[in-house]
Amino acid sequence: MDDNLDRTLDAVGPRLRQLRQRRNITLTDLAEETGISVSTLSRLEAGLRRPTLEQLLPLARAHSVTIDELVDAPLTGDPRINLRPIAAGDGSTILPLTRRPGGIQAYKFVLPAGDDNRVPDLRTHEGYDWVYVLNGTLRLVLGDDNLTLQPGEAAEFDTRTPHWFGATSAGPVEFLSLIGRQGERAHVRTTPKSGTSQ
Repeated sequence: MDDNLDRTLDAVGPRLRQLRQRRNITLTDLAEETGISVSTLSRLEAGLRRPTLEQLLPLARAHSVTIDELVDAPLTGDPRINLRPIAAGDGSTILPLTRRPGGIQAYKFVLPAGDDNRVPDLRTHEGYDWVYVLNGTLRLVLGDDNLTLQPGEAAEFDTRTPHWFGATSAGPVEFLSLIGRQGERAHVRTTPKSGTSQ
């Protein structure tokens, strides 16, 4: 087998693991979505088994990526990114704006109008996040701070701090998010809801 093909197939496992972790789902969840057994998925992600086309098709569908993106096929010279929206169960939409797993990842989020009294489900993960509000009002709960960001405002933080994003009852919100260790290079901050400066 050609060395380039070997390298391409060897890289699929880590990419599959990263796509699954980005969606915050378990191997069991993915097995239910794809019909591929948990043990096979685990071996694929660990690089102990090479994927077949019959496995790549449902995996690409489940992760809302093309097979080319899944196997990191060589670029054709066309720089346009195939924006495939990912619809979440809560009515929000996520548009991946980068095509390669690894490094910094860019997304556009569209969240429906929210409930100002909602108790957020705070999450943590490795890396840094930088957000920039395009339209609407973004509610950002970061640790003990409950912040609101308006269009043109940005925030950056270590994602190991418990955090949550949502829209306010005023209407939907659209924002850009850059996620990754490199996000610590962004140093734009926002003002807390109380109006005091950071």
